[in-house]
Amino acid sequence: SQANEALCKKDGGVCSCNNNKNSVDCSSKRLTAIPSNIPPDTTQLRLHQNSLSKLSPKAFHHLSKLTYLSLGENQLQTLPPGVFDHLVELDELYLNQNQLQSLPSGVFDKLTKLTRLNLYNNQLQSLPNGVFDKLTLLEKLYLENNQLERLPNGVFDNLAKLTRLDLQNNQLPRVPEGVFDKLTQLQKLWLDNNKLQSLPDGVFDKLTELKTLYLSNNQLRKVPEGIFDSLSSLSTLRLDTNPWDCSCRDILYLRNWIREKQGNVSNIEAAECAVGNKAVLDITEKDAASDCVSPNTTTAIPTSTTTPASVIYDDIHEIKVP
Repeated sequence: SQANEALCKKDGGVCSCNNNKNSVDCSSKRLTAIPSNIPPDTTQLRLHQNSLSKLSPKAFHHLSKLTYLSLGENQLQTLPPGVFDHLVELDELYLNQNQLQSLPSGVFDKLTKLTRLNLYNNQLQSLPNGVFDKLTLLEKLYLENNQLERLPNGVFDNLAKLTRLDLQNNQLPRVPEGVFDKLTQLQKLWLDNNKLQSLPDGVFDKLTELKTLYLSNNQLRKVPEGIFDSLSSLSTLRLDTNPWDCSCRDILYLRNWIREKQGNVSNIEAAECAVGNKAVLDITEKDAASDCVSPNTTTAIPTSTTTPASVIYDDIHEIKVP
């Protein structure tokens, strides 16, 4: 079909259209509303770099053939429930660089053909339970540069085809046990620049295809024994800029693993002890002689004490200087 003249004519049309490809490009036009006359057989719609601050719930209801929709770099603060419900052919959805603070429950449920979802650089503090459950073909999920403080249990459980998951630059103090267990095709996982204080036992055990793992710039003092042992495809691991506690015997697993993988896995040598600027790689059994009891399992601290466990934990460590 011929796209609407007013929308697409070469001189003075709001957008540029490629009728052969059913593509409409309305990017970088300072639009505050979506043009109403986008042809119904459009398959690619570019609306990025505009001034859209809200969407009508029915903005895309007549565009059921869309496979590509870019809404990045606008000022969207919310998404109306059901706004994408007619986009059953959609393959790629770009919502990055907006001001989204939350997502409506079920907002992506009809997008069962989606393979790429960009949500990075928003202000998301949480994710609704089951928000990605219907996206069983999703391959790339970008959630970096938000303000996520927690991940719902099972949030990624239906994403068996996912190859890339980016969670860097959020506020996560922990990840749920088993949160990555269904991601058996995952190749790249970014968890750097969060507030991770610990990792659950076996959290990476199912990630046998993983090639790249970023854990730098967190608050990790140690990792559970065996945590990296299943990562048979790993070629890059960043552990730097964590306060590794090299006085405790349980750091020796990490030291031994780094020594064994050095040369095969890049960047691992950069992990340094919190005290003394020594590389984890270089610590000796004498350095790591303490049997440290983690503060949440020790029974020596009476429950009535007002001293935070972390302070006592640090005091224990002062003793270890040879």
